[in-house]
Amino acid sequence: MTKIPYKIYLSEDEMPTQWYNVRADMKNKPAPLLNPATLQPLKKEELEPIFCSDLCDQELDNDTKWFDIPVEIQDFYKMCRPSPLIRAYYLEKALDTPAKIYYKFEGNNTSGSHKLNSAIAQAYYAKKQGLKGVTTETGAGQWGTALSMACSYFNLDCQVYMVKCSYEQKPFRREVMRTYGAKVTPSPSQTTEIGRKILAEHPDTTGSLGCAISEAVEAAMTQEGYRYVLGSVLNQVLLHQTIIGLEAKTALDKYGVKPDIVIGCAGGGSNLGGLISPFVGEMLRGEADYRIIAVEPASCPSFTRGKFAYDFCDTGMICPLSKMYTLGSQFMPSANHAGGLRFHGMSTILSQLYADGYMEAKAVEQTEVFEAATQFARVEGILPAPESSHAIRAAIDEALKCKETGEEKTILFGLTGTGYFDLYAYEKFNNGTMSDIIPTDDVIRESLAKLPKVE
Repeated sequence: MTKIPYKIYLSEDEMPTQWYNVRADMKNKPAPLLNPATLQPLKKEELEPIFCSDLCDQELDNDTKWFDIPVEIQDFYKMCRPSPLIRAYYLEKALDTPAKIYYKFEGNNTSGSHKLNSAIAQAYYAKKQGLKGVTTETGAGQWGTALSMACSYFNLDCQVYMVKCSYEQKPFRREVMRTYGAKVTPSPSQTTEIGRKILAEHPDTTGSLGCAISEAVEAAMTQEGYRYVLGSVLNQVLLHQTIIGLEAKTALDKYGVKPDIVIGCAGGGSNLGGLISPFVGEMLRGEADYRIIAVEPASCPSFTRGKFAYDFCDTGMICPLSKMYTLGSQFMPSANHAGGLRFHGMSTILSQLYADGYMEAKAVEQTEVFEAATQFARVEGILPAPESSHAIRAAIDEALKCKETGEEKTILFGLTGTGYFDLYAYEKFNNGTMSDIIPTDDVIRESLAKLPKVE
């Protein structure tokens, strides 16, 4: 039997040239975005003032299975893709488990994460349309960093609204963005009408992705030649990120490996959706069966404690309505929450798949997450991002179950990036000052009570 190498690399010729649209194989399509004024499904012409025209097509297309990746994007991808699929031999040994563990590593680029896969695509379409620049939000900073790199590559202006607590905790992530030419503003801010309104109502707020989205959308719509871009949640973003799962599956197929369990961290859905889409596609077509696990933070538990309903994607309630698992657009995660995964809702694609039983979800507390991150770093040699470490926690737990039962299951998880800009959180964990703050039922109930009334 051929020994599987520690790192499985694909050649440039094996890199996917198309993105896979899992919606084409879904019998129950994701619910359409609604115009908040009319409560009718949004048409392309209503989305075009916000998003680039080509991205509107990708957002609304539920039927085209494969989208060609433009040559310009393929050329950029080759700077850091194909990314390696790694067999976690050292973690397996440390856990003394019969399980076989693989992870798809997306941290081998300057942005430090998978976010670059969609950032370069969205910047390309903005440049193709002849725009001056784009606006966006960022939570932990991975998306803002990736977009600043992509905009620099295409000579576009980049304006980033960064969740205030992350802006203050991660000055070096902020400086990478500025080095690539981006303007970075802590959110909520006094630079937008929505920001001023939120600060007037919540003067001590440390911000949320919902706040930052509202400000970024307003900034885009009030500047000629600008559009808004988003790093997660949207159908178009999950489409671009399928390059992760397509590469992972190609690498596994080369060695005849079929995972039993596929695990991804879940915030808005970009990494999880990108990793699992090819595997879920097989399930939808009746070709294979997998156990898919979405892992979210207990401090922002959209899947496990949210409601499947139409909601605003932003705190300012100016964006389209999306049917998703949500905690309510007014939900504010604790400032104690480390890293990203702080969006109040989940991708419509993943929400529908979860509702239809194609995946399961679990919420984990952050001290347990950082315990897993530390163990992984010590044996695998990579300091993982806090977001990815949620998936590591679940992968370790599943591997330990295999140790108890003697089952030789194969586990695949997504390692979205590195944690070198998250050392403030690691410091708190190492000093023993990190705590777990979980929202009460009353807090979630109060937020959900403010959901829009949609029949």
